[in-house]
Amino acid sequence: MRQHALADLVCLSHLRWDFVFQRPQHLMTRWAKHARVLFVEEPLVCEGRQPRLEIKPYDERLSVVVPRLPRAASPDNARRWQSELLEQLIATDGLHDYVLWYYTPMALPITRGLAPSAVVYDCMDQLSAFHGAPPELTLLERQLLDHADVVMAGGYSLSRAKQKIRCDVHLFPSSVDVAHFRIARQALRDPADQKSIPHLRLGFFGVIDERMDLGLVAGIAALRPDWHIVVLGPVAKINAATLPRASNIHYLGQKSYAELPRYIASWDVAIMPFARNESTRFISPTKTPEYLAAGCPVVSTSIADVVEPYGRLKLVHIADSPHEFVKQVERALEQDPVERRAEADVFLAGTSWDATFAKMAGLVDAATRTAPRPRTWQAELPRADGAAPLRHAR
Repeated sequence: MRQHALADLVCLSHLRWDFVFQRPQHLMTRWAKHARVLFVEEPLVCEGRQPRLEIKPYDERLSVVVPRLPRAASPDNARRWQSELLEQLIATDGLHDYVLWYYTPMALPITRGLAPSAVVYDCMDQLSAFHGAPPELTLLERQLLDHADVVMAGGYSLSRAKQKIRCDVHLFPSSVDVAHFRIARQALRDPADQKSIPHLRLGFFGVIDERMDLGLVAGIAALRPDWHIVVLGPVAKINAATLPRASNIHYLGQKSYAELPRYIASWDVAIMPFARNESTRFISPTKTPEYLAAGCPVVSTSIADVVEPYGRLKLVHIADSPHEFVKQVERALEQDPVERRAEADVFLAGTSWDATFAKMAGLVDAATRTAPRPRTWQAELPRADGAAPLRHAR
């Protein structure tokens, strides 16, 4: 049992709170059961001339904070305004002993005036490998890795990569709320927008972006026109016009976390048709244990953190070409469902977001009592003219 309360927390995220419910939401909602949480998103534009903060309460202790900046703001003004607004908010809310928890190194320049009890970097993605990543991201991440009191990684591949820079990276791979997804093992009424889709159904939920192998999806649909591919999730960073279209591919849009079990309950196979490219090199898909908890057979491309451990343990079938993917779907359907679910349950028995949160909170709690104070911090920003980086001291 924890001996004292957790510190308040300011989370800096590249992901929107109302986007797909994933690692940040799982952890921040749990932290908010113990202390206040400010979830600070990246800025959006406003039509006026004055920058402001848009604050949206999520529950009693958790608020989502969105900086709103004038459309014509220069990069320097944007950083200065965000920094000032954040400092004012922390002072107004009376946060004194608080943790800074980063999901994006791009937030470093706007937090240089803050004095946290501890600095945490929860690295859930190799953001520099994503399409359109800012060129300064790599430099800022290196500084964050050097500066943070606690560094955590969301997958085996990602952890190994960060350990080349810092040896004490704590591995916390994708976890799962088993009880939530196990609802899908019950006989549930099909959602209205899915009930008319014939079986056999292959289902996917998640963000549809450059990480999805669109050619593979099209190839599967062409090889098996009597199979139907159900895709749930928002389209991001790619043109929706490039998505494969066929009578047996169904894009049903983004669904809430609460709705997902109802959709999965009538899928025959859950799929992860990820591309094999730089943006997927280090991913550890949270949906892998979620699919297993839902009781689905799973077929995935050969993503490193899926092959090990899920492929090795025969919990997930691995295939990369359309023909091989179809073959693995057929093999998955031949498995005895009772035996398959029992094997998945053995693996999932030691996995939960509650357990992951408790271990993370213990590390951060200890850091708040041992991190040096006052803290010193210097953020370097690359210059467009190629000169030496600008230094912002705190």
